[in-house]
Amino acid sequence: MTIALASTHVTVHDVDAALGFYRDALGLVVLNDVSGGGGRWVILGAATQPGVTVVLSTPRSGRSPEDGDALQELLAKGSLPMIGFSTDDVDGLFTTVAAAGAEVLQEPADQPWGPRDCAFRDPSGTTVRITARSAPTR
Repeated sequence: MTIALASTHVTVHDVDAALGFYRDALGLVVLNDVSGGGGRWVILGAATQPGVTVVLSTPRSGRSPEDGDALQELLAKGSLPMIGFSTDDVDGLFTTVAAAGAEVLQEPADQPWGPRDCAFRDPSGTTVRITARSAPTR
């Protein structure tokens, strides 16, 4: 038996603002944009990992009003889990994302535990960490 990640969901305040980060700065491609029942889900993918998607949605998309309100409160506090990406060019992607105006949390650095990485905040406050695909040999 094998298992692989198929998708991850990222809750955002504003899907269009999030697209400026995930699509325009990170380079993900919109695969689908679905609206209904007062919600919106945008499914993005990367050419380098077919079948793995990132789904952007607002707190109240597909949730009860109570759950949506609770999620909105966590999002406003910056208390939702971070999301991680890997790339073969951390420094190049850092330059692209920083030039797009994203909030920089950490410039590229070689970490004591192995990989070179950097970090940003998306427009909704979620931490996005970008790690080198292969760790440097120590």
